[in-house]
Amino acid sequence: MGRRLPVGRGCNARRAERRMMDRFRRLFPDTLAGRFVLLLAVAILAANLIGLGVLSLQKQRFDQQVIDDRWIERIATLIPAMESVDADIRDVIAREASSRSARMRIEDRPLLRETSTDSRSISIARGLAETLGRDDVNAALIDRPPSADTRGPRGEPRAERVLAVTIPLSTRDGQARWLNVITDGGPQRPGLVSVNSRPFLTFLGLSLLCVLGVGAVFASRLTKPLRQLSQAAQAAGRGDRSARVPEAGAREMREAARAFNAMQAEISQFDAERMRMLAAVGHDLRTPMTSLRIRAEMVDDEEQRDAMVRTLDEMTVMADGLVVYAKDGRDAENVQPVDLDDLLGKLCEDRGAQYNGASGIQMMGRRVALGRAIGNLIDNAMRYGAGATVTLSRDPQSAVVIVEDCGPGIPPDRLEDMFHPFTRGDDSRNVETGGVGLGLSIARTIILAHGGRITLENRTEGGLRATVRLQVIR
Repeated sequence: MGRRLPVGRGCNARRAERRMMDRFRRLFPDTLAGRFVLLLAVAILAANLIGLGVLSLQKQRFDQQVIDDRWIERIATLIPAMESVDADIRDVIAREASSRSARMRIEDRPLLRETSTDSRSISIARGLAETLGRDDVNAALIDRPPSADTRGPRGEPRAERVLAVTIPLSTRDGQARWLNVITDGGPQRPGLVSVNSRPFLTFLGLSLLCVLGVGAVFASRLTKPLRQLSQAAQAAGRGDRSARVPEAGAREMREAARAFNAMQAEISQFDAERMRMLAAVGHDLRTPMTSLRIRAEMVDDEEQRDAMVRTLDEMTVMADGLVVYAKDGRDAENVQPVDLDDLLGKLCEDRGAQYNGASGIQMMGRRVALGRAIGNLIDNAMRYGAGATVTLSRDPQSAVVIVEDCGPGIPPDRLEDMFHPFTRGDDSRNVETGGVGLGLSIARTIILAHGGRITLENRTEGGLRATVRLQVIR
């Protein structure tokens, strides 16, 4: 069986891997525009590197061909001269024609018997044969002789294999002689050929800057419809049914904007139909309830009459409250900047509540609806908590409105239930002492429509605390 890593070591390895992934994610752009620009930069860099590789290979082939052509011309020039002089002169010519990159020898045996099958050897043998007008020329790549110099003129390493050429000579004395040439064709560099780095890096940097600049502008224009869609969706989440997205940009973005606008139109139509229906229902209910009230007033039994009238009054309040709740506090009010300090100050002044607030906090919303929502919280605190204290502050993301009282509080298991329609803190209350249980429901509906949150909690020193968080614009 395989050896298991200790548990602690395995956990450390996983933590290290997670930290590495977290660092990579922080380096990776988070926005679509940033990722688009990064993609362009990587593509340009890859294209330049690929182009450099192709250019280097082509340059290497071209340089090798130039070197081979030069050796063909040089050897072809020496052969007639060697064949027209005596042996001692031939040796001098061969010795003078040799260099650190090539060795020429007049020998009594050929170094090669045939041409090897590689393309370079075949090309050199064919070139010499055509130039000299003979077909007894052989060329091949062989291992470098041990005695040969392994360093070039500037100390660079030479190739392990060298090019050898063998050509028979027609001498005056009739003896068989061969010109054996060993050359590496110039210094061999592994990998890419030398490229002047400063011009290349300058060109690469300028091209990347140009592409990144153009890409940033293009990416900003490309993602602008997405930003507009996001802003419209946030506005719709706050209850703004008039929010629309311009149908511009790429086809996919136009289709998304068209779908969003159609959805907004359908929701607006649904809201309008619901409000018309509720208005009609409220109007139709008042007529029979008024008729019943008139009949109840005619009942002789005073106790029965009072009970019937009280029930009808309760039904009327419940019907009116249900209409207000179903409207979500929207009515026909437009979204506009709302100064929360000014709004809360007036609400507390009208109700006699204590207020401590920070100035300069604004949000986009419906002033009347927000006043109704927070006013319901203050009214509950004043009615059941023997006074209310309202505080306005701001954290990094939102405005915080806190409404506190000194009442008996609410059982912890019923705090969330208090937001449900027709739920009262005290089931024994009637419409005169405890309402119909819609105040907190209406408040939460309005606050949620503005993209906010509301929570209830009991204070440790006694009483209830309602906390409202709302999105701000500054």
